[in-house]
Amino acid sequence: MSEKITLQQLESFLWESANILRGKMDAAEFKDYIFSIMFLKRISDSFDEERDKIIEKFIKKGKSEKDARKMSKDPVQYDTFYMPDNSHWDFLKDLKHDIGAGLNRAVEVIEEHNSTLEGVLVSIDFNKKDKLSDAKLRDLISHFSKYRLRNVDFENPDLMGSAYEYLIKMFADSAGKKAGEFYTPSEVVNLLVRLIKPKSGMRIYDPTCGSGGMLIQARQYLIDQGDNVRNISLYGQEDNLSTWAICKINMFLHSVFNADIKKGDTIREPKHIKDGELMTFDRVIANPPFSLDKWGKDEADNDGYGRFKYGTPPKGTGDLAFVQHMISSLNADGVMGVVVPHGVLFRGASEKIIRKGMLEDDLIEAVIGLPAALFYGTGIPAALIIINKSKSKERKNKIIFINSELEYLEGKNQNKLTEENRLHILNTFDSYQDEKRYATIVDVNEIIENNYNFNVRRYADTSPPPETFDTKGILESLIPSAEVEEEYIQETLQGMDVSCVFNKKDNQYYEFKPEIETKENISEHLNGEDQSVITQFERWWDKYKVSLHDIETEVKESEEKMKNYLKELGYE
Repeated sequence: MSEKITLQQLESFLWESANILRGKMDAAEFKDYIFSIMFLKRISDSFDEERDKIIEKFIKKGKSEKDARKMSKDPVQYDTFYMPDNSHWDFLKDLKHDIGAGLNRAVEVIEEHNSTLEGVLVSIDFNKKDKLSDAKLRDLISHFSKYRLRNVDFENPDLMGSAYEYLIKMFADSAGKKAGEFYTPSEVVNLLVRLIKPKSGMRIYDPTCGSGGMLIQARQYLIDQGDNVRNISLYGQEDNLSTWAICKINMFLHSVFNADIKKGDTIREPKHIKDGELMTFDRVIANPPFSLDKWGKDEADNDGYGRFKYGTPPKGTGDLAFVQHMISSLNADGVMGVVVPHGVLFRGASEKIIRKGMLEDDLIEAVIGLPAALFYGTGIPAALIIINKSKSKERKNKIIFINSELEYLEGKNQNKLTEENRLHILNTFDSYQDEKRYATIVDVNEIIENNYNFNVRRYADTSPPPETFDTKGILESLIPSAEVEEEYIQETLQGMDVSCVFNKKDNQYYEFKPEIETKENISEHLNGEDQSVITQFERWWDKYKVSLHDIETEVKESEEKMKNYLKELGYE
């Protein structure tokens, strides 16, 4: 080919393939077929590229072309995958009838000749006549025949891996709620990887690896740091069979052929075992399913690996079971990062006891609150917990709480963490210093006094303080700033006429003016203020919409109702 394929071309080409299967299947279903067909085309073309090099090698050694071609049919000559004639793309593209059955036979043959692919391709059944007609499959195969997918055809060597990750994300966008089962937004993964800082020579493990994005980004982190990426080992486990297959394909397309990705339920049946004990790793990273019901409490109560030394969480919320499995999978100097829902940080009963044990063992280095609506399938904000089994001397018996709930790029369906947002978190974590209304270093004794409550807002609250002073008077210099106890107005509202947005109520609290009925018309009342100012007010609107006084009243009423419900259930 005279021109190299660009990433944009390949992404567009791959996404066009989805249009062929739309109709009887949603994105959560047809993604598996497209991933598998694409992978079959890729490994066929890669095989051809390697075969041509083998033939050339034997010809240079004096063999005739006929003999060289005959010797190239020996599977032992190949470093990656061997493609028998009756499973090669040239064979598949000529199938006319019963194409689904033909594809099923072909992948069986491929797996017989390639042990590293065992279970990957046969997990997909192409012979579903009600959803995959011969015409649909013929169109799909014809579409993938348009491009040759050899390394030499790409503008950069990892193009196929990058395009595959794009395709995973596009399917996640289309799959909606179901996407959370196999995909974590790359910005969150990138942040978590940079927080735990993997290095060359390490073993990295994801116990709920989904499509493998966290392991791939951990590898990419080493590349970005100029570290030796060949000297890391990747391990993962995934319960969903089709997602496990996607993960394996993801590894192969990134030229990672030695990743140890196991199938199975991590809590009920952990697969990374050596000499009857859990394997341990230098870095552990995961986004376990949020508050999973029926996660395996009975098995955990009788666990044979000693993973739940702090106790087991309730049947309906398995978050801290995954966290404890991860802790048990860390070596003595290990560091881990995990995504959790906020409820993990403050729920009582057995979950409080587990937090107590983690605190007493001084494992937690940081708790980081994230903005809402970052993840697929849920609009709730999540948090990151960083656990370090060998905390530095200056960080012992302390935890830094970082609250980044207001720092994000707003999206139509999902919000995003920009690079600026991520750097703010990373720099704060690395410097380990307080930052007003953003980060606080808290002694463990304070957390004990707070009954082992890890709620981020309790320690790093982004909310503006109750305004007990005349804001307009301060802004118009009628009141000396020295008389202001809080510095919030000086820091963020200096030079702004807030009277156009707020009314004072009860001589103490402020509320948005009645004429401001939606977030969209806030800007109409800001008289040409800077966009950052408008954004700040819009975020306040998202958080409050009513006066602080009204919020406080509603909280008290809700607490009273909750106490009555608990009393009825027999709890004091």
